[in-house]
Amino acid sequence: MNWYLQSGKESDVAFSSKVELARNVNGYVFELQNPNQIESLENKIKENLFNIGYNLKFLKLKDMDEVSVQSLVEKGLISKSFAENKRDIGSILINEDENICIEINGENHLNIQVFASGLDLKNVIKLAQEIDAKIGENIEYAVSQKYGFLTRGFENIGTGLNATIKLYLPALAKTRNARKLLGIVSSLGVESIAKNGDIYEITNQKTLGVTEQEIISNLHLVAEKIISQEREARKILEENEIELEDRVYRSYGVLSNCRKISSREAYKLLSDVKLGVDIGILKELTDLKIMKLYLYTNPANLQKYTRKPNGQTGKKY
Repeated sequence: MNWYLQSGKESDVAFSSKVELARNVNGYVFELQNPNQIESLENKIKENLFNIGYNLKFLKLKDMDEVSVQSLVEKGLISKSFAENKRDIGSILINEDENICIEINGENHLNIQVFASGLDLKNVIKLAQEIDAKIGENIEYAVSQKYGFLTRGFENIGTGLNATIKLYLPALAKTRNARKLLGIVSSLGVESIAKNGDIYEITNQKTLGVTEQEIISNLHLVAEKIISQEREARKILEENEIELEDRVYRSYGVLSNCRKISSREAYKLLSDVKLGVDIGILKELTDLKIMKLYLYTNPANLQKYTRKPNGQTGKKY
């Protein structure tokens, strides 16, 4: 199974871990627009695919159908802005397991991304560093002895590292402590972003003047603290057992019996259902089924799963 359909460490709270390394290739302007330069960079990368390894496959976005591109966005493998703004000139390197996806000619020449389910930053950064070293052995990066890796945006200069952990915080949200807690962790050099209701992403703010190991260690420590607080908040919710069970089974009932539902409403109901599964209230579903539901309630991946073009109606099911 692909990583996004697996349960990892601390998966009752931690959805996924991701590491991104922004890199630019020496000898090319940072924002490529010239077709000849774009083709030259692509050829340089394709010529070294065997040496880089990991069974990476080269794909140009413009050669892919819209549903396939959107499915990558929904999985979090490529950014929405990359899919929309770089449709004609962007490309990717991706492996079969889809835990490695490298954006080419996005904000930077290369955006090396490695993913894993659960709280697994240490293994993710290790693999990202291995890939980075392999590419660096074959393609010369733009590097400054003073500043480190040179990137198009100042926010990534230095290590060029952005690490992200996606957290599921329904109890903190329901006890109205999520915003307060995430506001506190911002003082520790971590930025939080709300995503899809009870799902939050936390990522590092600094890339310059710190090492990759310091970034990973700090983010991992902050994530562990948030996970601990979420579990404490769940114990508070469990004290009102009937109310919690009612909420979980109402959401489960709607999802089990409805004939049409929007992606947004499905996500909201799934949040209650996952909480019920995690704390043992709901026995009818498993972690694997929950992860599949999160993926296949997205329009493009639903179309791929059912092989039905529901997008023709302009509605999301």
